[in-house]
Amino acid sequence: MNADTTKKSVLSRRQFVNSTSLAALGLVAGAAPLIRTGRAAEVGANDKVRIGLIGCGGMGQGDLTCFFLNPEVECPVVCDVDDSKMLKAASICEQNKRAKPEMVKDFRRILERKDIDAVLVATPDHWHAMPAVLACQAGKDVYVEKPLARTIDEGRAMVEAARKHNRIVQMGSQWRSCNHIIEAAEIVKSGKLGKVSIVRGWAYLDWLPSIGKPADCPPPEGVDYDMWLGPAPKVPFNPNRFHFNFRWFWDYAGGLMTDWGVHLINMMLMGMGQQAPKSVFSTGGKFVFDDNSETPDSQVAVYEFPDFTLIWEHKAGMNNGLHGRSWGVQWSGTEGTIILNDGGYQVITEPKKANIESERKPGSGDPRPAHVRNFLECMKTRKPPVLNLEVGHHVSTVAHLGNIALRTGRKINWDGAQERVLDDPAADRMIGTDYRGPWKLPYLKRT
Repeated sequence: MNADTTKKSVLSRRQFVNSTSLAALGLVAGAAPLIRTGRAAEVGANDKVRIGLIGCGGMGQGDLTCFFLNPEVECPVVCDVDDSKMLKAASICEQNKRAKPEMVKDFRRILERKDIDAVLVATPDHWHAMPAVLACQAGKDVYVEKPLARTIDEGRAMVEAARKHNRIVQMGSQWRSCNHIIEAAEIVKSGKLGKVSIVRGWAYLDWLPSIGKPADCPPPEGVDYDMWLGPAPKVPFNPNRFHFNFRWFWDYAGGLMTDWGVHLINMMLMGMGQQAPKSVFSTGGKFVFDDNSETPDSQVAVYEFPDFTLIWEHKAGMNNGLHGRSWGVQWSGTEGTIILNDGGYQVITEPKKANIESERKPGSGDPRPAHVRNFLECMKTRKPPVLNLEVGHHVSTVAHLGNIALRTGRKINWDGAQERVLDDPAADRMIGTDYRGPWKLPYLKRT
């Protein structure tokens, strides 16, 4: 796999969301089949899984299409604050030969329904925790998009709710179910690379443009803007703080660090285990774009783990990342190195060593069907899914710590057991969250 081939294999977020094709989507090797036996029409009423979609934007539409690859899935109700997005989700239901769903603007109407088994939360990040926690309380299982939440404390509340109510919750970072990534991580864990002391992840994205500086204006017709804000601070409507671009504003998300960073930190730690970092330092800023976004377009974060260093970096406005790859992960060991992205992985032997053979492994295709299938199977078996909340909270926390270090401008020391920043009250406050009334999140450690 050369650099040119790798570049061609990289998908932008929009391409990735829109690439789902019922004819083309295949399974990751070793995953459970999408259709067990017989025809889709033969799925019995007792075998149906009824989901409610909360958040009908690009990710919600893509996830819903993927869920419908499983013949037992029905979607009786969809929810969004924007009428136009709900209509698109309803159209996806009908295109996939499901009944036209009820459309509601308040997610609590979904949680009240006794015929809903699980909810799919594909909202902006600041709306992940509330519906997920309340869904657990209502006895629903949850598939929630990454990052787990906007803050570390919200993520912990989600973990506690799922545990208390014995719910199955899967975080939607689909790479956890990707066959070639699993295989590469197993090589790392096997010790064949020798002592891995540096792990690196990067995302250099030329498809992210400047978003400009549009003026505040009234929200579009059919949008309940106050409900969209929810627990976030009340500010005038601005087009850039709304669909998709909400990612670049601290009130709602954490920029590329919690967007792409969570995906790749998830991959990196698949090979290194679940230990917590001891400290993190981060630097960066808005060096590329002159617009009204807030999160950095360029950032590097360095994490000190007990026995290795993890480095994350991202940059918008260019595609030429490390090793000629727009994005990737690298594990560097004394015996060899693995370089990985969606196009596959490459094992490179250290010149003076011969304990591992150099090899190339092609990519294993779209992992979303297997990730969703794992969630559906775990709903039945009640076994933890591959990206359960303990894991999802851990990888999201690592990403959040990078942003806290960046925003404070200081190296922060982390107590993973207590989930506290040590000796820095200002930084420690940033792991929490302030909710705009009347919204209150159950299970928060501190308010």
